Amino acid sequence: MLNETAHADRVYSIARQNSAAASSPIVASWRRCMTMHNLAPEEPRDPLRLSGNELEEARRRSTALVCEAQDELDRLFLTVGKAGCCLVLSDEAGAILEQRSSAGDERDFHRLGLGQGAVWSEASVGTNGIGTALADERSVMIYRDQHFLSSNVRLSCATAPVRDHRGQIAAAIDISTCRDDVSEMTLSILAQAVRDAATRIEANLFRRAFAGSRFVLVPMATGSSAAILAVDRDDLILGATRAARLALKLDDARIAQGVPASDVLAETRGETGDDLLEAERAALRRVLSRTNGNVSQAAVLLGISRATLHRKLKRLSLH
Repeated sequence: MLNETAHADRVYSIARQNSAAASSPIVASWRRCMTMHNLAPEEPRDPLRLSGNELEEARRRSTALVCEAQDELDRLFLTVGKAGCCLVLSDEAGAILEQRSSAGDERDFHRLGLGQGAVWSEASVGTNGIGTALADERSVMIYRDQHFLSSNVRLSCATAPVRDHRGQIAAAIDISTCRDDVSEMTLSILAQAVRDAATRIEANLFRRAFAGSRFVLVPMATGSSAAILAVDRDDLILGATRAARLALKLDDARIAQGVPASDVLAETRGETGDDLLEAERAALRRVLSRTNGNVSQAAVLLGISRATLHRKLKRLSLH
């Protein structure tokens, strides 16, 4: 590992090369730190920290996020906590709302600034897992001397952004470790774990936002479970996760217009004008299912005569 002076020299040297910034997201982040945030890699710098009231307000704004993330954080920490890792959940500004670390590692991680209320945006501490994942809106791995600040080169981080029910960045989930024996392969495994956890938290937030709706999993070539639609009783789309929006070319304006799920999913349909017949057929099948096929009981539930129901069943080929 480079010493702190050599690391700073390397950051300056590489970040000033336009070609390097264009080809490397890490170097592009280094340039942002220097040009947008006026940071210097050799600068001894602790993360900005929220006051008690500011942290309380940040947690209040993220009540749903913290609630829906708790089980996932606890489950993931059971896997990585004993390996000397710190697990954190930040808000969309990089402020740490939740932190998990074992008792033996707690002091070390707090000394590094990985405690509740610390702000790990790029503007606060340069290139790092949380800040760079939020800035780039993608999952990242920041391995040791890929950090901008020389003071952070002991850390290795794997981070994934978390999106809300509209597909907007709402948080980041991060695993950090300062173990010397952590390899890039190990970090890749941790990165997959945080991506999976982020996907499950996003699904939790989506179901919470559209409670009472019907949820439809969008078929994806990758087999991803992240593409979900919320649909009302009339088959109109109420909401879509980020993955579903990208796959089906949906946005807020189109969703607000009231798009049938069957249309965007390109489901096989009958001739034009058959929608009413299909809706009636579906309604009758539901009622018959509820009465275990008893036509007399179904007619009573529908408020029509038994003879009328028989005619409908015959017309719709449901006999």
